Amino acid sequence: MPTTRVLIAVKTYPTLSEKYDELVCTAGFLEDDTWIRIYPIPFRKLSYDKRYSKWQWIELDLVKNTSDFRKESFRPANIDNEIKIVGEIGTKNGWAKRKSIVLKHVRYNMAELIEEAKNPQIGTSLAVFKPQRIIDFVWEASTREWNKQKLDVVYANQAQHSLFDVEETKRIFKVAKKLPYEFSYKFISEDGKERKLMIEDWELGMLYWNCLAAANGNEQVACEKVKEKYFTEWCKKDIYFFLGTTKKFHNVGTNPFIIIGTFYPPKNPQLALTFKMD
Repeated sequence: MPTTRVLIAVKTYPTLSEKYDELVCTAGFLEDDTWIRIYPIPFRKLSYDKRYSKWQWIELDLVKNTSDFRKESFRPANIDNEIKIVGEIGTKNGWAKRKSIVLKHVRYNMAELIEEAKNPQIGTSLAVFKPQRIIDFVWEASTREWNKQKLDVVYANQAQHSLFDVEETKRIFKVAKKLPYEFSYKFISEDGKERKLMIEDWELGMLYWNCLAAANGNEQVACEKVKEKYFTEWCKKDIYFFLGTTKKFHNVGTNPFIIIGTFYPPKNPQLALTFKMD
């Protein structure tokens, strides 16, 4: 496709790739309000003026990612090509402009969404989803270090393109720290079934590290603070999930979706007033 405008709605927490080093999966909306996934992008290696944020419009040249069968998946035509930031959508009037784009096609039934993902004629892999009820926000311990083999390849790749040897590169080039916990929402959808989906969101990862620093390294306190934001605070808002499938489990997982972002505009005060009057 030619130069394309994309409204960024999702940035996942960085992962390691033996082929592309440290990567972020980006997803957002085209000008016709349909979803698009952009992968790979070595986000942290972009110059600061090219590092885009959520709710910014960007322009870049994209081609279909032929190594990814998911219909929404595209990649930069050249990973070194320029990414232009050309606009931004704010939160005025209760997030009205964002809502006009995001809430065009909201899904409510998880079972139907999974069925669509598995159907090769449809193959849905990105969606805006409204849970009927959020039950809990939980976390489980995860591995604390990146896979050593992948990490060694990343450092070797970096050294190959610099003036330093591998050991010096390890000292200078710092990959994103691996999150030591997996965070998930427990919720019920329109189909009445309780589910638990993991969250892989840049925003959550940064919140955890900030909370950990504020808690002087106390991981339990940090996790509780993350829950306070994602559960106690945001569940009082009109919360939606941005869901995406993983390529690895799209066709084989019982539920191939994970939560790749959240959308939490304030509740409509007029609707709240109507509810109270009823």
